[in-house]
Amino acid sequence: MLPWSLFPRPAPGTGSDAEPEPSEPSGRQLSDEALVEQLLTTVASARSFQEFRRSQRKECFGLLRWLQLVLPLIQEIREAAPSLTDDAYRRLALLGRAFQAARRLLRCCHDGSKIFLALESEAVLARFQAVYENMNLALDGMPYSEIGISDEVKEQIELINAQLKRCKKRSDTQDMELSMDFMMIIQNKEDGKADRAILERLAKKLELQSLADLRAETMAIKKLINERNGQQQESTKHIIELLNKFKEIAGIDEKNILGDVSIPKYLEKCPSLMIPNDFLCPISLEIMTDPVIIASGRTYERRSIQKWLDAGQRTCPKTQQPLAHLSLAPNFALKNLILQWCEKNKLEIQMGESEPAAEQEERKEDIPSLVKDLSSVNLDVQRKAAKKIRTLSKENPENRALILENGGLPAIISLVSYPDKKIQENTVTALLNLSIDETNKVLIAKGGAIPLIIEVLKNGSVEGQENSAAALFSLSMIDENKAAIGILGGIAPLVGLLRDGTIRGKKDAATAIFNLILNHPNKFRAMEAGIVAALLKILGDKKLDMVDEALSIFLLLASHPNCRNEVGTTSFVEILVQIIKEGTPKNKECALSVLLELGLNNNSLMVHALGFGLHEHLSDIAKTGTSRAQRKANSLIQLSCKCS
Repeated sequence: MLPWSLFPRPAPGTGSDAEPEPSEPSGRQLSDEALVEQLLTTVASARSFQEFRRSQRKECFGLLRWLQLVLPLIQEIREAAPSLTDDAYRRLALLGRAFQAARRLLRCCHDGSKIFLALESEAVLARFQAVYENMNLALDGMPYSEIGISDEVKEQIELINAQLKRCKKRSDTQDMELSMDFMMIIQNKEDGKADRAILERLAKKLELQSLADLRAETMAIKKLINERNGQQQESTKHIIELLNKFKEIAGIDEKNILGDVSIPKYLEKCPSLMIPNDFLCPISLEIMTDPVIIASGRTYERRSIQKWLDAGQRTCPKTQQPLAHLSLAPNFALKNLILQWCEKNKLEIQMGESEPAAEQEERKEDIPSLVKDLSSVNLDVQRKAAKKIRTLSKENPENRALILENGGLPAIISLVSYPDKKIQENTVTALLNLSIDETNKVLIAKGGAIPLIIEVLKNGSVEGQENSAAALFSLSMIDENKAAIGILGGIAPLVGLLRDGTIRGKKDAATAIFNLILNHPNKFRAMEAGIVAALLKILGDKKLDMVDEALSIFLLLASHPNCRNEVGTTSFVEILVQIIKEGTPKNKECALSVLLELGLNNNSLMVHALGFGLHEHLSDIAKTGTSRAQRKANSLIQLSCKCS
């Protein structure tokens, strides 16, 4: 295990990881009945934790089994309701102390810092031993005849107690390997170049590889620091350093993505409150006030998941599963449970207001009349209907199905070309929303909407252009639509939006172009429309933060022989080398991929890159880059040997 010179045992009474030494209670603070009920409640609370950190999982399930085995003793005492002697009361009170320590320990292993639990695993293991010793001390010599316990339960408890005495510490190969990895990372901290392979192995073992996991770990460490209140600074420093290393190898910019995660106010007021895990949003890690279900079946806080979707993400944050649609369905059952729990624990929290089911049904009933209004001779009626249809089509699959069932699609398509910017905006956006459902992508294309959407992309309002690009991206998920959009002239206006649009417009255009040029003829159309110049302009504007998007498009273009010559210029190679020198880990990964594609097909470009100072950076990335970047860097090193 880890040497105590590096990780001293916490002093009694300091920090959340310290366990108070048991002492015999003086006097009777509770009635006999209240003491027994407290024992049962504590065990029930402890058994509510069912998921634990990997490093202590085996010990936690073992402790839960011991609690389960002792439970019949407490249940029989409650049924018999004897008048407890002083000795019996003292032993049950001591057992209660052990149960409370077990509950705190299980809670810590359930949602505590993974780094802390693994780094100080020996100290944590000692806490398990303390629980077993206290249970053994309480049960050893229990006056069974005085408290009305049956012979069967007495035999069971005596057997359990004998086994408790034999409980030994566990130190298996996996724990030793984990400990050695930690030691190597900490001992290498002086030169700041800890072995990346070890860090990646640690991150995998501790399950600290995804954004959600690292965000949760950040929260857990913040809470640990607050509880330690300035104590154990050396240990805390090691924990923070390791967290930052894990963020670095995950390619996460702490300031931009994780930010300065703070402890929610309700936790500051009630630090001991045990909040059910299902009540916390997986993104914000705070109690959900307006829980909604997404297409993957997972529940999130509405504000948090909406920000995720608005940022262009189309996967479930927790499972990374692609989302079939972007609808958010209120989780009324969970919301009611949260409200009941908050009321029971006297916790004041402002719940978000979701639309009542009755009002939703009423709005569904409006859809047939709204579809009719789309064909009204009154322009104002048409505008209002288009706006409402746009809103309803975004809400859920049921609304989209009703719009189509009532003949809404032809009516919407017919209005896309209407000479009114607002109507164009709303109908194009309605088509974007309808295209969320896979079958609708084909129906929209067959209905003749693509050329009309392209026209709005060319001449519509700013929002109309942005949403037209997004609609073309959504439709292009079908291969037939990729070809149709290219043939009907959709590539050139998308390149124009990429070059001259708003930031959101550029992002929408880049996403659509990337998907569309998976179709080879569309690559040539993009080249003819001047995409290379537009992408170079994006690479030169650091404020846009679109380097990865631009390089991803360049990679697709460079993969085709007929586009490669125009892409592969010496000036572009110099830009790639500059990104490899100064970019983010993901930027470097993308730039290396493009350079490798060009270099494999043109040795002179590789020679030029080496002359521009590439080699020294390749060696560094081969050791410290992302997994994909390391592979690309090693391939480029091999290629450079052939070229030199």
